[in-house]
Amino acid sequence: MSNVDFNEVDKFAALASRWWDKNSEFKPLHDINPLRLNYIKERCSNTLANKKILDVGCGGGILSEAMASEGATVTGIDMAEAGLEVAKLHLLESGLEVDYQKIPVEELAKTHAGQFDVVTCLEMLEHVPDPSSIIKACAALVKPGGQVFLSTINRNAKSYLFAIIGAEYVLKLLPQGTHDWDKFIQPSEMDDYSRQADLALKGMIGMTYNPFTKVYKLEDDVSVNYLCHYSK
Repeated sequence: MSNVDFNEVDKFAALASRWWDKNSEFKPLHDINPLRLNYIKERCSNTLANKKILDVGCGGGILSEAMASEGATVTGIDMAEAGLEVAKLHLLESGLEVDYQKIPVEELAKTHAGQFDVVTCLEMLEHVPDPSSIIKACAALVKPGGQVFLSTINRNAKSYLFAIIGAEYVLKLLPQGTHDWDKFIQPSEMDDYSRQADLALKGMIGMTYNPFTKVYKLEDDVSVNYLCHYSK
């Protein structure tokens, strides 16, 4: 059975041409990308140079390119072909190298187990039917001692207020319908899925947004958006 929600794939495919427009629906991703990149870099001994990295759910390649610019050898996978085409086209502008592929992560894990130093899967788990299957595949793909980074949105009353009502309807940071609250994942659930995949938690940090200063920060508050670091 496919672990792909094609309604979710189509939703992002329809927006594909605007992935690299920093004033579009993807502005939040551009704004948080330096925070995500720095966190990953710091947790990898302050360098991504010469590391083999897999970016799962890479979309238009915002994080993939950032990691490639740090000297990493990056493979980006996604199931939305339109987004991948945009990602490939943007390489002509950036001059960077990223190997983009349309393939489910579970399928890649069958042929490339233990081949990556780092695996990232950010802002994707809340868009699939079975997030535990994605995490298991990520764990299979990373080398022993390698690093896995996962991010998603917590499921509670505050996240409904902030991530859906606030972000989609009031502040209009995201298109209405971007997220389904029922698919949000609590940190305890994330850790349970990860422990079952033989991953050990090394760190968890929250990502907050101040609507008045329009600034994103990494803080201890994991009540809405959060980012996890695991090691195999």
